[in-house]
Amino acid sequence: MKTPTPLDVLVIAPHPDDAELGMGGAILKLKAEGKKVGILDLTSGEPTPFGSLEKRAAETAAATEILGVDWRDNLGLPNRSLEPTLAARENLASAIRLLRPKWLFAPYWEDAHPDHLAATQLVDAARFWAKLSKTDMPGEPFHPQRIYNYYCVHLKMTPQPAFVLDISEYWEQKFESIRCYYSQFIEGRPQEYPTFLDKLHDEASYWGKTIGTRYGEPFTSREPIGLASMGSLV
Repeated sequence: MKTPTPLDVLVIAPHPDDAELGMGGAILKLKAEGKKVGILDLTSGEPTPFGSLEKRAAETAAATEILGVDWRDNLGLPNRSLEPTLAARENLASAIRLLRPKWLFAPYWEDAHPDHLAATQLVDAARFWAKLSKTDMPGEPFHPQRIYNYYCVHLKMTPQPAFVLDISEYWEQKFESIRCYYSQFIEGRPQEYPTFLDKLHDEASYWGKTIGTRYGEPFTSREPIGLASMGSLV
């Protein structure tokens, strides 16, 4: 694994496209604020009905260029049978020790997709393991300050987020990055309104409405979120 200088933020995604779907706007906003941001996809996301390893790699590369992140890699864990095993935990904890991000972003912990559930369990466990001493894992012990959870769920639910981030300025770029995954969201899907992409737009508008902006992305956390001041509230 090629590692950059320490990251501020590491987004951990079960499949390529989950980071874009769940928090593409936040990624763009963090980059604009000068943060070093990386994405670690846990699996290839394949097989899918219209995708292939080659297609997915090309789509991911195109989306990554739009997001402008500092680093992206794939842990190579098995799609459709992702599990929070000890071996997978060690692999992810090793990446965290090398990348040293202050914040981790993981999927929301309730979902119909088993890979998403496993990914969140894996992130929680790997965060703890990353700080262990007397281990064969590479790098020095490290414990990220926070885990935040983004919403990219397959359940028909509207969970109450801890906060909603205004992404109005970055919605178009986020949408463009999602459209890069043609084999996943456009090819073979119904083109009558509302399409999958139409629904994404409506969801972003809904979350924006909840905070009085045009577009938003919801996030939560298992731990309390502290504020240094009230000045940043929308």
